Amino acid sequence: MKRLFALIAVFGMLLFVASNVVVAQEEEAATEEAAPAQVDLTADPEEDAAAAAEEGKSLHSQLKQKFIEGGAFFMTFVLLALILGLAFSIERVLYLNLATSNTKKLLAKVEEALDSGGVEAAKEVCRNTRGPVASIFYQGLDRADHGIDVVEKSIISYGGVQAGLLEKGLSWIGLFIALAPMLGFMGTVIGMIGAFDAIEIAGDISPSLVAGGIKVALITTVFGLIVAIILQIFYNYCVAKIDSIVNDMEDASISLLDLLVKHNLKK
Repeated sequence: MKRLFALIAVFGMLLFVASNVVVAQEEEAATEEAAPAQVDLTADPEEDAAAAAEEGKSLHSQLKQKFIEGGAFFMTFVLLALILGLAFSIERVLYLNLATSNTKKLLAKVEEALDSGGVEAAKEVCRNTRGPVASIFYQGLDRADHGIDVVEKSIISYGGVQAGLLEKGLSWIGLFIALAPMLGFMGTVIGMIGAFDAIEIAGDISPSLVAGGIKVALITTVFGLIVAIILQIFYNYCVAKIDSIVNDMEDASISLLDLLVKHNLKK
């Protein structure tokens, strides 16, 4: 279910971004084609300025415009880094939230089941409970007849497996965090090279020649940094959530061993 939610979110984002880019490009093309023909000598300059200012207030329009100005090639790669990074981030957030459980409540149920129905009843409680803590409990209870030492080794081994599952996909998020600003900086270098090429061809340093290349360079850098910041927030959230779950796993595992020792003493 969590992967389904993540895929839906990714496809929704792809459709949203693709439609915005297409609309922005069509608007730009329509404006360029209509600009020579739409010369109204009777227009009020103040009204035109007010209309332009109103249009400039739209953040959505500004983002589309800056995306086009930054250059389709590098901006597309930065956008892909954002989409893929968010896909992995959303999948991890959903997985980690589904893996979170009330360990105190589970321990109380397991203790009650051990007292009333023994190990098999406790295993049934763990089977009906989601989360890595319940899975670890089940592995430990399944080896309860082999002694506490075997149960402890089983809990430690399976706890490592569950910790690995919690951390799955974080390396990809870290990759896109590093990749997005690198792509932005590459766009910066390419933009500066284009500016110097224009200066070389013109044979003169003109502000208008340099400004275009520098503008493209700065836009790609800014968007790359924004993508990295967004993904870094998700990454830190996931790391903090994993640490919390692992601490609960360790604490609950010690409590389970105490319960099994108490249960064996009562026999």
